[in-house]
Amino acid sequence: MLGGFLWLAASMYRNTLENLRTRGIGSGFGFLRSEAGFRIGEVTGLPLPQGGFLYFLLSLAAGLLLSRLVARRLAPGRGGPLPGKGLAACLALSVGLPLLVLYAFRHSVEIVRYSESSSYLVALATGLANTFKVAALGCAGSTVLGLLVALGRLSPNWLLGTLCRWYVELNRNLPVLLQLFFWYFIVLRGLPGVAQSIDLGGWLVLNNRGLFLPALVPREGAWLFCGAVAAALCGVWVVLRRSRRMWEETGRPGRRALPGALLLLGLPALAWLAGGTPFSLDFPVLQGFNYKGGTGLTPEFTALVVGLTVYISAFNAEIIRAGIESVSRGQREAARALAMNERQVMRVVILPQAMRVIVPPLTSEYLAVVKNSSLAVGIGYPDFVSVGGTILNQSGQAVEIVGIWMGVFLCISLCISFCMNVYNARIALVER
Repeated sequence: MLGGFLWLAASMYRNTLENLRTRGIGSGFGFLRSEAGFRIGEVTGLPLPQGGFLYFLLSLAAGLLLSRLVARRLAPGRGGPLPGKGLAACLALSVGLPLLVLYAFRHSVEIVRYSESSSYLVALATGLANTFKVAALGCAGSTVLGLLVALGRLSPNWLLGTLCRWYVELNRNLPVLLQLFFWYFIVLRGLPGVAQSIDLGGWLVLNNRGLFLPALVPREGAWLFCGAVAAALCGVWVVLRRSRRMWEETGRPGRRALPGALLLLGLPALAWLAGGTPFSLDFPVLQGFNYKGGTGLTPEFTALVVGLTVYISAFNAEIIRAGIESVSRGQREAARALAMNERQVMRVVILPQAMRVIVPPLTSEYLAVVKNSSLAVGIGYPDFVSVGGTILNQSGQAVEIVGIWMGVFLCISLCISFCMNVYNARIALVER
């Protein structure tokens, strides 16, 4: 069977090359260096894998590897909690080291932005970055919204439960492309024009061209300020973890409000005083037929994110509801007998046990977000597939473009599956 599969693959490859040669179409990926010559409506800056960004990636990989070795060495047992020093060492290696390297080599980080004179390779990378933005926001938004809808379906309130049930039934049974058309052509295109924009003093401008907000322009002290914010967040996480461990061991939670507030406010304030004002505001201003300056969300991007979030959240709601209901009622009754309130019961008892049922099917929905993002071509959003289709029409390299599509989506799906499987293994219930 293996020999037959290899023979079939070799035959298809040889026949494809012969057909391309007969039609006078060149093969190979050399066309990716050619000038694109077309415009992309939404451009994302791409850091080049060289200089400071390359050092950052290397330090990140080294920090994660070293923190993994430290965790294995200092953990009291398999799955046991790390002591305070071990946790601090892991955070310093996995977070502090990459941030320190990035700050040290910040002047050698090169950002390339696509223009019409850029190559096809930069155009594909820009489309892939746009796809990543949509996929990340869609996965996060559909998870949060799905959790809220699932809890609403389980609510004893009849009206709330009925509304959530109809939300699930309606969105699961409408095609996702139809929902994208609804959000784009009916909702967003129905907003007022540029001359009649909803303007809240420049802080928020809304019209059928998009949503415009003030942009943060980094200044000299921005790197130091961002590093301080990251360090403060890591410190708050350590404080919360320590408080939870004290609560599990003694029944009394440790102090977390005051130390957390001091970290969140103190470190960024010190960075502000040391490095000066880290950011300035760039407000959107009406110039000609559109607003210039600031930052904005295009209608295409908004419709795609909202449509995918609403559609996938209906499936996630049913997955989360099924996982919660899979936990026996005795667990809830035992938690109530320990004087836990409903929030504690759900957070401490129900959800940790339901995650082993929720995570595997939730992985498939995350993959669906990435794959359904290719429907962006229907509303004109320049995602990976849309940009690749333009390149295909210009260059005629159909086999190569389709192969790139297949390879990239396969790699993204395998990475998501790997990460979710690792997380699923960590939260799995270990029986004696």
